[in-house]
Amino acid sequence: MNLPRHIVLIPDGNRRWAKKKGKPPFFGHQEGAKSTEKLLKAALDMGIENLTIWGCSVDNITKRSPQEVKFLMKLFEMYFKKAAKRKEFVENKIKVNIFGRWEELFPENTKKAMLAIIEKTKNNDKHNLTFLMAYSGMDEMVLAIRKISELKAKTKKLDVDENLIKKNLWTKNLPPVDLVIRTGGEPHWSSGLMMWDIANSQFYFTETLYPAFSVAEFKKALENYGKTERRMGK
Repeated sequence: MNLPRHIVLIPDGNRRWAKKKGKPPFFGHQEGAKSTEKLLKAALDMGIENLTIWGCSVDNITKRSPQEVKFLMKLFEMYFKKAAKRKEFVENKIKVNIFGRWEELFPENTKKAMLAIIEKTKNNDKHNLTFLMAYSGMDEMVLAIRKISELKAKTKKLDVDENLIKKNLWTKNLPPVDLVIRTGGEPHWSSGLMMWDIANSQFYFTETLYPAFSVAEFKKALENYGKTERRMGK
């Protein structure tokens, strides 16, 4: 199978899944986290080099109820602590990256767990597992433009090209995105997600709500990718 080198997963539908079950939103987030664990293992088993998961947007943290946000923070803390103890990260040389405004918006205990796994895996160089936390693609692009503006002020002859833009993004060390998978049945974009890196991506939208998104359907998305000719704008 022709596998994508870089996959982005947008796990939409936790809250709607919980509502259908007559449960509070927290239940959906908890089940969604279990789905993530299964998909991470499947991606590793299939040899995916780069997997990026959108954990939460800035709006998810700043506009939802304090109770729901508090639960999310505890959930993130628990799973990052759990991941830091897993031998697979060392054995398979998986580097964990976390991009977004999480250091500004997350509580100390959650940040501590996240920083610990970043530190533990920083020298790994075979796979990239990236989490977008309190993330906005618009934030990422604005910060890149500001950094380039500062460089241009110091060096008037600086050539602003594609390479320079990429070097100033949070994702500077990641390859372009080949495949984006969005669950939840709402085929729209959000917060300018990785707007530079998805320029030539293939998209897979599914009606399946994230807690019900199985490894089998994940593999189906990859099979669909492998069968489709990528025209790259041609």
